[in-house]
Amino acid sequence: MSTAASAGQRRKFWSWGYEGQDIPESDVKSMHERVAKRLNMTDFTILKDPTLDEIEIRAPRIKPPASLSAFCTTEKWDRVAHTYGKSFRDLAMIYKRKYPNPPDIVAYPRNEQEISAVLDWCGTNGYAAVPFGGGSSVTGGINPPTDDHYKGVVTIDLEHLNKVLEVDPVSRAARIQAGTFGPSLENQLKPHGFTLRHIPQSWEFSTLGGWIATRSSGHYATHLTHIDDMVESLRVVTPTGTIENRRLPGSGAGPNPDRGFIGSEGTLGIITEAWMRLQGRVKFRANAAVSFKSFYEGARAVRQITQAGLYPANCRYLDEKDAFFYGAGDGSESMLLIGYESADHPVDAWLERSLEICRDFNGTVKQQAGNGDAALETSRSGQQGSWRNQFRYLPYLMHVRAAMGIVSFTFETAYTWDKFEALDTEVMRRVAEAEKRICGGGIVCRRFSFLYPDGPAPYYSIMAPSNHEKNIEHYQALSNVASDALLELGATITHHHAVGRSFRPWYDKEADPGFIRMMKAAKRELDPNWVLNPGILFDRT
Repeated sequence: MSTAASAGQRRKFWSWGYEGQDIPESDVKSMHERVAKRLNMTDFTILKDPTLDEIEIRAPRIKPPASLSAFCTTEKWDRVAHTYGKSFRDLAMIYKRKYPNPPDIVAYPRNEQEISAVLDWCGTNGYAAVPFGGGSSVTGGINPPTDDHYKGVVTIDLEHLNKVLEVDPVSRAARIQAGTFGPSLENQLKPHGFTLRHIPQSWEFSTLGGWIATRSSGHYATHLTHIDDMVESLRVVTPTGTIENRRLPGSGAGPNPDRGFIGSEGTLGIITEAWMRLQGRVKFRANAAVSFKSFYEGARAVRQITQAGLYPANCRYLDEKDAFFYGAGDGSESMLLIGYESADHPVDAWLERSLEICRDFNGTVKQQAGNGDAALETSRSGQQGSWRNQFRYLPYLMHVRAAMGIVSFTFETAYTWDKFEALDTEVMRRVAEAEKRICGGGIVCRRFSFLYPDGPAPYYSIMAPSNHEKNIEHYQALSNVASDALLELGATITHHHAVGRSFRPWYDKEADPGFIRMMKAAKRELDPNWVLNPGILFDRT
């Protein structure tokens, strides 16, 4: 038994993609050359992709009972494939062939009754239960706990809960099972003329339940950014029973019951279904690429656009280094990629107003198109096309950097506009200084991925020279510097990648102690044996 795509393909355990879906050697070589040149590295060892035979894992400490054996497995591949997510640390450990803490059992329940049965078994016997969607976490959110309190670990993979069960065309909503991957979700909605239009970079290999549990951000840069606003109601299986909230467009009847589970990272229950608010399929588009000589001047233009209530669907603002890396610039200018879309009406006027604002801040329009099909074509060529193609393809090359032994990771945050320039300057300074001190040099760049009227959500990228012996140590040291800076300066430790295990030390300081006590109280009520994803968000004591 193993996780698989609908076509029967098995996902790679060491990288993005499916087995047999090879990355062209020319692309791998190009990545090696680009990274080596940017980091001024002349001597590095490239590790080969791991094979299952090379990996040693401990024997399962527990066995599924006969009542669960039909959908549970202890096969090596399944346990290996559910040990890690897709963080830099995860990939580095995979390429080192180190698997000290695999799950003992992987369960593939086919319905809610089987989920409940697994949770009952775990609670009775003191086993940890880790919910699993697509395994795309970059913060250790699906990694088995290392707490010795648990006699075994069962990962619960929801791949069989993969259907759009019901579509309400009048209210424009759909009831969707949580294990549905992005491509399958959209393919099932398309015949009905609808789209969820939530497309994170992990879209191909992540699920609806994972998006909700981690408060994912997707396609929309300025409106409907977080998955929160697309959730109409949830159905959640907890160790003490199933919770299903009423479908409503809004309500003032107490706190929003769904918000207690959105972002809970599998600690309170396993999301099995959600009624999701849908969009009409896009018919009208307008987009442009605009360059700025000064990053901060362009940022002021972006703030003005955001606060004007124009709500561009895409509003990615890349600094000069990030633009160069993505092929959207020559390295001398920051680049704004802005686009509008609608299922109902032309959006050219909104784009024109945005470009007026950009010109007010000395922006230069490099590329522009409207009127539907033309805009679609433009978004796939020039600066916009280069960025789009690199953005979609880059996850498939993440493992290449791990194989080189360098340090390469991102961190994202959000803070208010009044803090922006001073905070950004200080974060960039501290990270650059740390790269030089720890690794002898490196690169740090940033972009705006999501924007709000009251603040940006910057995305910082770090790449630094290292080697296979020290790259995890160097990664952790650099990540600590970045995380300390965000917390100290008044930003959040994460905007859309969730807390997981990676950011727990900083979340403990960011979250109010009273709120954590409230969450623990809910945990004790819903999960009295403390089996669901222990160590995430809070501890038992």
